[in-house]
Amino acid sequence: MRVARESDTGLRDRLVDVGVELVAREGVQALTLREIARRAGVSHGAPRRYFPTHLELLSAIARRGFDELAARAAAAEAGGEGTARARVGALARVYLEFALEKRGMYELMFRHDLLESGHLGLRDSSLPLFGRLVQLVGRVRPDADARLVAGALWAGLHGIAQLWGWGSLQLATGVDDFAPLLRSALDAHLGPEGE
Repeated sequence: MRVARESDTGLRDRLVDVGVELVAREGVQALTLREIARRAGVSHGAPRRYFPTHLELLSAIARRGFDELAARAAAAEAGGEGTARARVGALARVYLEFALEKRGMYELMFRHDLLESGHLGLRDSSLPLFGRLVQLVGRVRPDADARLVAGALWAGLHGIAQLWGWGSLQLATGVDDFAPLLRSALDAHLGPEGE
């Protein structure tokens, strides 16, 4: 029985691994049960043993993305030094870098129309990162509702990521690095640095 459980876990992980690789190479539209099964070398019905619905498999794949983003954010904050604003800036930079490096995964992670966000612990992976942003924003802007300011900042970062990924911001602004846009977003939501 123990051997079967280990092989079941191994196949479940392999299906998720294949999905992570597939979304990285070909985007969200490639994440069909049939294609993941084919690339994992199993029958097209095999994923249903571990993921009763397509949404559950997509959620498991997205969780890997949230886990990686959380690990990157934790590494950026590891020293814990610098002002709260500088730490917000570090988290924002990590967010944008992840979004631009892992475009397919990033798209999947925020497609709540595709995901069962309350299932498989996705909220347990995503909400603490937002909570950390709220804490830091609250230290920078004690005069405001930190949750709303953090939400607006996140929406701005998401917009930068999407528009930069499509090439629209480079064309509109004439810049070839997102850093000035990031500074402007931080200034707009947190006030100019040093104030």
